[in-house]
Amino acid sequence: MQNLPDWARASGATLFAARSRSTAADFVVNEDLSIDFSNDGEHDLLHVEKSGANTQWVAERLAEHAGVPARDVGFAGLKDRHALTRQWFSVRRPAANGTDWATFDAAGVRILEQRRHRRKLRRGAHKGNAFRIALRGDDIESQRQMIAARLSSIAVAGVPNYFGEQRFGRGGANLELCRALFAGKRLSRARRSIALSAARSFIFNEILALRVQTGSWNAVQPGELANLDGSGSVFAVAEVTAEFDRRCDELDIHPSGTLWGNGAPLGGSTVAALESGVAAVHPEFCDGLVRAGVKASSRALRLRVYDLQWHIQAGALWLEFVLGRGGYATAVIREIAATSQQPPGGD
Repeated sequence: MQNLPDWARASGATLFAARSRSTAADFVVNEDLSIDFSNDGEHDLLHVEKSGANTQWVAERLAEHAGVPARDVGFAGLKDRHALTRQWFSVRRPAANGTDWATFDAAGVRILEQRRHRRKLRRGAHKGNAFRIALRGDDIESQRQMIAARLSSIAVAGVPNYFGEQRFGRGGANLELCRALFAGKRLSRARRSIALSAARSFIFNEILALRVQTGSWNAVQPGELANLDGSGSVFAVAEVTAEFDRRCDELDIHPSGTLWGNGAPLGGSTVAALESGVAAVHPEFCDGLVRAGVKASSRALRLRVYDLQWHIQAGALWLEFVLGRGGYATAVIREIAATSQQPPGGD
């Protein structure tokens, strides 16, 4: 096991020490699916509330109840285990009469709504997630003005788009799994995917941390790929003009970093040199990803924080905000507070 680096923060030192997820209700996630239900077809779409259960485990219980293989259950994204989360699942209907979901029973899981749809839910099908989070600490009241200033800045400028710690498993276990994979260990398809994703996420975070340290995480560089906010589409920027600077300042476009694999690095010469320097420090992961046949892609270096609101009550800072798909709430929290959470982990 390994300790993850304390990757560079754009805002400087954290303002206070906080306890996160003291209860599940302190970390609430609502998925915004934003699709038009067809209201027919062979898939039941279930709006599920869960607490103390990870997404994959819930999917397996739904498959068991419906009498279908686990591959016939779909979901748009993974949600934290140690939180109160609401998300959608699709389950193939095993027969014309469908499944009696009124009798479904799994610890910590409740079906809120049932619809029908023609297609299985695929990863990334959601628009984003809305969060309501409590950070509890002893020094919050005395830091009220500094907290307000820090959050106002985040609302305007966004935060570094780090992958959250849950991506790497408890104690970095998913990175150890990747090392075992690259050393020749045979893994199931699912575990292999987890391992490779952890390695790519780690290299991306290392690249992003260096961009934060050099002050270029929030400014498009000549020759790099610009990421269009909200769509994930990218385009090459041959020359940075005043118009590109304006769009970047307005969070309409973001600089991007390479998700490592064949074809990496993806940026122009200046950015490529920086990213290649990171790869040289971590050849085990970068070379292993290339040998595994993973294709390089990109991810925005900056995360826009929508509809950010906050208030302080009874020794807790309550945050409400919306992130696009792929964004981690921990990327926002770490710019404000140094957190300890009980229990640790998540998915």
